[in-house]
Amino acid sequence: MSMTKPSALFLDRASLYPDDLDFSLLQEVADWQWFDNVQPADIRHSLEDAEILVSNKVIINSEVIENSPCLKLICVAATGINNVDLAAAKQSGIQVCNVRAYATSSVVQHVFSLLLALNRKLAPYNRSVSDGEWSRSNYFCYFGEPISELEGKTMGIIGYGELGQAVAKVARCFGMEVLLAERNYTNAAIVSNEGRVPLNELLSTSDVVTLHCPLTQDNHHMINGKSFATMKNDAILINTARGGLVDEAALLKALNENQIAAAALDVLEQEPPSIHNAMLAYSSDKLMITPHIAWASRESRQRLIDQVADNIRAYQQGSPRNLV
Repeated sequence: MSMTKPSALFLDRASLYPDDLDFSLLQEVADWQWFDNVQPADIRHSLEDAEILVSNKVIINSEVIENSPCLKLICVAATGINNVDLAAAKQSGIQVCNVRAYATSSVVQHVFSLLLALNRKLAPYNRSVSDGEWSRSNYFCYFGEPISELEGKTMGIIGYGELGQAVAKVARCFGMEVLLAERNYTNAAIVSNEGRVPLNELLSTSDVVTLHCPLTQDNHHMINGKSFATMKNDAILINTARGGLVDEAALLKALNENQIAAAALDVLEQEPPSIHNAMLAYSSDKLMITPHIAWASRESRQRLIDQVADNIRAYQQGSPRNLV
């Protein structure tokens, strides 16, 4: 006898840019209502019958939970869960799960794409070729901006979970030395800092600093004016983690005053950013910004969708996974 499929709502399917994705595994585990990007207040009638809510970034707060009397499972279609009121969910006996380690390859490749683009001066060289500089050269090559290799350089990694470890592996393949930042735990029994260095030491000795830690109340603007003053003036900052980790005003000041050589960001503190954001107005090859796409390869997005389906199936079988 076939099992009745639960009623499920996907609140912001369009945020995954789904046109090239296969949703068949999801369709097998639930009866769906698909929304491109909807606010729960606009679908109160649908919420009344929903057993499962799936959201990438739509806020699921206590009011949404109170208006969803049949709700049993919230699936976050991302690793970060700050869009869900976990306390309200727990109080109502609702399970919350997320997806994990689905974008590792995509993020790692993006980190090194950004780093190599800056280190090899790809943007200015491409522009100079388009401007005719190579055609006017007296030699077989046109050499303007200085370029350098990664081998022998030091990469400082802040955050050494799944992503940080994968970045370190590739960095070592390039012949880089890897430094790991100490973790700030007060209970030494929880974690050892063996093999790690204090943050200030990492900042002062690294040629590349790359961020792979979650954003918390304790580390907001952890990379700030004091940090940039500590870094080498030829260092590169890479942030594919969360925008709030970096003080953007301090970063622009550091770039203007040549405290660091360059920065590449895939995340900003406000997303999408205001058209008046000073980061967007900064016209220099020393700053590269991509629109939060490090995670977003087609393969990565497909793994995300399939993992949401796995989470729902596990819930149905009474063996929930990826609970938070």
